[in-house]
Amino acid sequence: MFTLCWSEEAKQQFHEIQAYAEIVAKRASKKEKSSRQEGLYKQLIKALKFLRENPRHPGLHTHVYSAIEHPWSRKEKVFEAYVQNQTPGAYRIFWCYGPLSKEITILSIVQHP
Repeated sequence: MFTLCWSEEAKQQFHEIQAYAEIVAKRASKKEKSSRQEGLYKQLIKALKFLRENPRHPGLHTHVYSAIEHPWSRKEKVFEAYVQNQTPGAYRIFWCYGPLSKEITILSIVQHP
């Protein structure tokens, strides 16, 4: 099991997604189906759980992402994990191992570039 650490950017992105989902949920009645934002938030929580437990979980489709530089070492890799798949504007988590052993740092949570 890994400990999740957050960059300031990722922390802000997570809180924005969470806040928007909560606002939408308060407006909706209990009988309505979950909104798109609520669904995104639930999917994000699930992806983060998988990432903590097993960064290579098949549902994450984790792979190396070379367009972002590793924050501590040029020799280390940054990875991309899916929050959503086969969805227009699907969200991704960009992350790396470290800075300490058994830690994963979330660098960014954004829509697929």
